[in-house]
Amino acid sequence: MISPKIDQKNIERAKELIEGADRITIICHTGPDGDAIGSSLAAAHVLSAIGKDAKVVVPDSFMANLRELPGAKEIVDAAKYYDFAVKLLNDTDLILCLDFNAPNRTGRLSQVLAQSHAPKILTDHHLDPDIEADVIISHPEMPATAYLLFRFICRLELFNFIDKAAAECILAGMMTDTGNFSYNCNDPELYIVVAELLRKGADKEKLNIMLFDTFSASCLRLNAYAILRKMELLPEVNGAIIPLSREELNRFHYTRGDTEGLVNRPLAIPNVNFSVFMRQESDCIRVSMRSRGNFPVNILCSDYFGGGGHLNAAGGEFYGTLDEAVAHFKEKLPEIRKRFIDNK
Repeated sequence: MISPKIDQKNIERAKELIEGADRITIICHTGPDGDAIGSSLAAAHVLSAIGKDAKVVVPDSFMANLRELPGAKEIVDAAKYYDFAVKLLNDTDLILCLDFNAPNRTGRLSQVLAQSHAPKILTDHHLDPDIEADVIISHPEMPATAYLLFRFICRLELFNFIDKAAAECILAGMMTDTGNFSYNCNDPELYIVVAELLRKGADKEKLNIMLFDTFSASCLRLNAYAILRKMELLPEVNGAIIPLSREELNRFHYTRGDTEGLVNRPLAIPNVNFSVFMRQESDCIRVSMRSRGNFPVNILCSDYFGGGGHLNAAGGEFYGTLDEAVAHFKEKLPEIRKRFIDNK
């Protein structure tokens, strides 16, 4: 048994909304990761099993290794099929918002989502939800939205409708947002859920290979180059930074997901408590940060890059050149030292 974390009033209202909806559209954040895709697909599997017309819409494309998850081929990518995605959001009876805390996190679909008159259920584990929804199930203490979704499904009394496909999608979300249970993973009930998913038929060994041990030759070369040539240690703040330009990414035939996990690599170095990865995109510099212990990268991303996230995993953006982004961050190092190291 796992403890009932979700408020009963939210469960009762969510039941009403789901029972009264024939068509349900599921949406997650832009640049969807394993937790976003895994939880979205799991929700679609369970809702379809109870007779609902459930569709998953994503703002843009997702990593190739996630395309092997059950049901991934049915996902509507708004970057390719924008009009169809808009139609689904406009014509639906209910919108299930997963793994984001504000409409702007859905990118090109944010305005459509905000203007939709369909009732909404938010299920998410990010801080400070800022969205108009009929039901808000927000638990930042949960390590993954997929984990929270499993609890939500159980509280809806739909546990028996979790089949092998749904179980694998939930487990994939949990694995990716905990680094294969290497961080944010000290909740004992997390492993009770894992056991239940394995009993449902989820193949953790297969998922491990698919999610963490499958790389192209170009991907391996890119990551080796990033560590050898671009990683810079910042001993004054016990940190590290890896910036990659678009030219460097193109040199190694970069595709989405090739740098997944790169930001974590410097944390293997003793005395490196946080790591920064900057990747040049066509419109901005994407910033990812990871940390260990109590170092709050969510505050760094919020204060310096207009983003946010969790204590140990956060992100943001910088509008300018890559060199300017690096300089902007390095200018903050004395402040970071004073705020988070000297005054610790």
